[in-house]
Amino acid sequence: MLETRVGSKTTAGRIVEVEAYVGPHDPAAHGFQNKRTRRNDALFGPPGTSYVYFIYGMHWCFNAVTERDGYPGAVLVRALEPVAGIDIMCERRETDDVGRLCSGPARLCEAMGIDGSHSGLELQHGPVRITEGLGTPKHRIVRGPRIGISKATDWPLRFAERDSPWLSRALPSGPRER
Repeated sequence: MLETRVGSKTTAGRIVEVEAYVGPHDPAAHGFQNKRTRRNDALFGPPGTSYVYFIYGMHWCFNAVTERDGYPGAVLVRALEPVAGIDIMCERRETDDVGRLCSGPARLCEAMGIDGSHSGLELQHGPVRITEGLGTPKHRIVRGPRIGISKATDWPLRFAERDSPWLSRALPSGPRER
């Protein structure tokens, strides 16, 4: 579960789709070849740290750092099933289309109120938190190639809940189970 408390507003969504970026050998990762910059510094933080970055000059993307301190590995949260504060999410996104509120990394950041000020924060007690949810049975988790990148596009590091209506994009036919 991804939860935010931004100002006095609380929102939450069940994570249904993620993509892994697995370290300095991953040519699609922001930490490729261990290149550390001001933009990606939080990516090199300890596990359980947020890494939020700006893309295309207009969108925020939220990641959870997953590897040891100094090793650039993270999981991009691609989609959520909205579960709390849906009215707030609709207001932030200026839409009443609940099905598309959090179906994509930029949409979910806008709906959840996540921006660059949330990068580098600890994810257990901060304004952006990942909490234990009910879980998804293993047989419901499928994987496929990552999307929205130009390198290592065939690496099967996109994980999603099978047949979820909340995904950013449908998985290709015949996705492999985890």
